[in-house]
Amino acid sequence: MTEPREEQIVEESGEDRLAALETERDEAVDRWKRTAADFENYKKRAARERDEYVTYANERLVVDLLPILDDLERALQAAAEHEEAQLEEGVELVHRSLAALLRRQGVKEIDTEGRFDPHVHEALLAQPSEADEGSVIDVIQKGYTLGDRVVRPARVVIAGPPQEHGG
Repeated sequence: MTEPREEQIVEESGEDRLAALETERDEAVDRWKRTAADFENYKKRAARERDEYVTYANERLVVDLLPILDDLERALQAAAEHEEAQLEEGVELVHRSLAALLRRQGVKEIDTEGRFDPHVHEALLAQPSEADEGSVIDVIQKGYTLGDRVVRPARVVIAGPPQEHGG
């Protein structure tokens, strides 16, 4: 009668092994669920922090822009009072202040001297000219970079081939 005992021992060890595997599986699933929840919480926190960062970065820019808005309001008041000299002075002050603020923020005007560069210039038209073909001959709208990125290309007129005068 040793056989039933062996079967019983084999069954018990099989059941024990199955129970141990089920416990291990349940623990792994629980760890996976906690990790998934932690990751979701991380994504939400990162998105919230990113939104706050953008808001505070914009806040600093807004604070820097407010004095320029004040200058512009003074210039408009001078215009309403028909004080042309003060109006011109006020507008020049606003322009200088805004240009200085943009420079401090890393904004630079795109150079338009010399040859057309499709990376930073947008050619609106080509005109026959005595200038070298492909060179910038007029600027319709200034362009700007922020760091290494073009935020607005310079809109330019470029020199085309000289027009031949037939006779």
